[in-house]
Amino acid sequence: MTYLGIEHLERFHGLPVHTPEPSSGALPAADSVAWRLVCDYGENAGFAALWEQFLESVDTTRVRALVIGSWWNDEYTPFEPVVELIVAHADRFPALRALFLADVVGEECEVSWLKMCDITPVLEALPSLEEFGVRGCGQGGLALRPLRHAALKSLRFESGGLPGALVRAVVASELPALERLNLWFGSTWYGGDATVEDIRPLLSGGVFPRLRHLGLQNSEIQDEIAAAVGSAPVVAQLETLALSMGTLSDTGGEALLNGQPLNHLSTLDLRHHYLTEPVLDRIRTACAPAAVEAGEAEDDYADPDDEDDEPERYVAVSE
Repeated sequence: MTYLGIEHLERFHGLPVHTPEPSSGALPAADSVAWRLVCDYGENAGFAALWEQFLESVDTTRVRALVIGSWWNDEYTPFEPVVELIVAHADRFPALRALFLADVVGEECEVSWLKMCDITPVLEALPSLEEFGVRGCGQGGLALRPLRHAALKSLRFESGGLPGALVRAVVASELPALERLNLWFGSTWYGGDATVEDIRPLLSGGVFPRLRHLGLQNSEIQDEIAAAVGSAPVVAQLETLALSMGTLSDTGGEALLNGQPLNHLSTLDLRHHYLTEPVLDRIRTACAPAAVEAGEAEDDYADPDDEDDEPERYVAVSE
């Protein structure tokens, strides 16, 4: 899998990800790794048994980071039971500072097939959490309610279809410590119905006063987002900005060029784009000394066997 697709986490919260195996022998120190729990395909015991084994074999009072991988043992099952287990045993993890839900790749389950749920109870049960990431789509049930969380510094939603309601809930939440925010909007086909209006309060600045990185990515409306970002007050407080993985074209590129200066950024991420080289060169020049990460432009897709097929542009992650 590539960066612009979905891949298993190798490091999380600054720690190497470790997946314990039944026959692996001695375990690493509880606070030295990010623990990844995976329910192997066909494992009859199921995730609940795996969770209990983890609680019994690892000093969870010292666990700093936790990653939940595939949780089903045969057919794809809803995520609610996993949320219930985490919430029920939250007091067993006083040192937990980072949690990633659904570290699943396409070979295991397409992101749009993951049967997610409302993940608000997890944040409510873990008030000391500093880093939180979730992978899943709106059509799979992914949801969030507005909340206050005083410790959260990094929030990331990797989605092939992010619901507008979830985006509005993020923007409406009180997250005074938030420094990094990544939202993958995805495709309308998979429940990605968020609009620029949903992020307008965020772009106006002041919603998250400590925000230093903003990723508005993987969007079919990447040009509209670029136009809004071009005049957004929040950009002045950022150190890095990601508008990657979407359908950014020369229309959005011109909007960035005609907007506010971006040369105070250390990095502008535009990877997976549909910009022409002349416009991209102008963006690089205008943003210097900021590093513009772009790579090669994507090709418009049209069915080579259909003369009437109109070229289309795609986000990096949808199904």
